[in-house]
Amino acid sequence: MAVEEEEQPEEIQKFSFLALGDSYTIGQGVTESESWPFQLQNILTSEAQQIEEVRVIAQTGWTTCNLLSAIETQDPENYDIVSLLIGVNNQFQRIDFTVFESEFNLLLNKAISLANGNKKKVFVVSIPDYGVTPFGSNNSDVIAEEIDMYNTYIQQQCEAQEIPFIDVTTISRNLGDSEGALAPDNLHPSANQYRLWVEEILPIVQGILE
Repeated sequence: MAVEEEEQPEEIQKFSFLALGDSYTIGQGVTESESWPFQLQNILTSEAQQIEEVRVIAQTGWTTCNLLSAIETQDPENYDIVSLLIGVNNQFQRIDFTVFESEFNLLLNKAISLANGNKKKVFVVSIPDYGVTPFGSNNSDVIAEEIDMYNTYIQQQCEAQEIPFIDVTTISRNLGDSEGALAPDNLHPSANQYRLWVEEILPIVQGILE
């Protein structure tokens, strides 16, 4: 009589994730676990897949130039997934838009190289509109127009390289400064808003990991 073989449990696929950005990536005003990269790690954990390592290279106030310098200094290894969210401080600091254009392109190519040269492992998140917050309310129309200009350029570069571009700007505008939308600083997103971002990001990352 043949002995039935025990079914072996499926091995868990483990991935590493590098998140490049500024205050919106590091989660200024919320705890690390409430920032969107770590919420993504938490929600993606399943029996078959999990993000084992999350590394964030981001800091409040960083421009494209600051992020390029930090990547150069920290010299990270390759990662299975790489995200990029940058540009709001270029806009806020009134840095010439042509500087953003050239440096964003460098960062996008850097993100690809840090994903083992595989652009299918990269995704880009749009810049949220801080003009809807109390901090930006005095200049909301100009901020909205300029954020749209930045995001349009970012989206064009992503489409040219067939890299997913994830729109969280609409979420930021829909929520505005409604209850629970912002961190205590009344500028950056709350944990709850980041959760809504993750709902948009998750299907893209699941597709990347397939």
